[in-house]
Amino acid sequence: MHTPSPIVLSPAPSLDDIDLNDDRYALADKRSYKKQLKRAQKAMKEVQQAYFHQGKRAIIVFQGWDASGKGGAIRRVTEKLDPRGYRVHPIAAPSKEEQGRHYLYRFQTRLPKPGTLAIFDRSWYERVLTERVEGFATAEQWQRAYQEINEFERLLMDDGVRIIKLFMNISKDEQLARFEERLSNPMKQWKLTEEDLRNRDSWSHYAQATDDMFQHTSTDQAPWQLIPANKKWYARITALDTIVSALASGVDLTPPPIDEALVKLAKQKLSITVSN
Repeated sequence: MHTPSPIVLSPAPSLDDIDLNDDRYALADKRSYKKQLKRAQKAMKEVQQAYFHQGKRAIIVFQGWDASGKGGAIRRVTEKLDPRGYRVHPIAAPSKEEQGRHYLYRFQTRLPKPGTLAIFDRSWYERVLTERVEGFATAEQWQRAYQEINEFERLLMDDGVRIIKLFMNISKDEQLARFEERLSNPMKQWKLTEEDLRNRDSWSHYAQATDDMFQHTSTDQAPWQLIPANKKWYARITALDTIVSALASGVDLTPPPIDEALVKLAKQKLSITVSN
């Protein structure tokens, strides 16, 4: 009989662990950013190819404050990837079909196929964040969700799915600056919603809910990774490096050997051979 792996909580991060204005969490200039971005995206592509060839699956969860740069980080993560090998799932309010069902239902229908990555822009953790703070879930429901989520993730990991969880952390002042930028930029105004403005009034409640989430759901197998995100360039590189490191751990990234039958056929049909 298979024995499920135990759920072991790991030392949880806290929003107060990092001084978001520390100069260490910024890159020197755009040239440095571009250089590091090229390196990190190349590594990410190599990981994706290894997962495809080996039939591995992974889930990448992005959580964070409104305007914390989740979308920008996800774009950099996926920019150089084969689009057939990943899916991005932006999570908003449940649809009519999803309402009335268990809150994990809509995530169970979005799990990755073998050889692919599933990226969640917000996730099942909204149960213990937005739904908790805004009163969409009762205290009994969101308190019970910690165990439900841990069991859900354990079930997936026991089935071979790797889970990486990132929280994009910005300061309240930085969020205000980004809201102002969005309001003033016609190309970004669509990003700012009434809900964003209302949520800001509950900053302290969201901060408490986030730290509670870390405390109850940061496990040895799927720990929370806190990304300092006041500086967008630094946050994107750090998110990419964190994902690559977690996905590559224990995985052979060596490309598979070429099919000798294909080499022979290419020589016969096209008179081409493998170049040295």
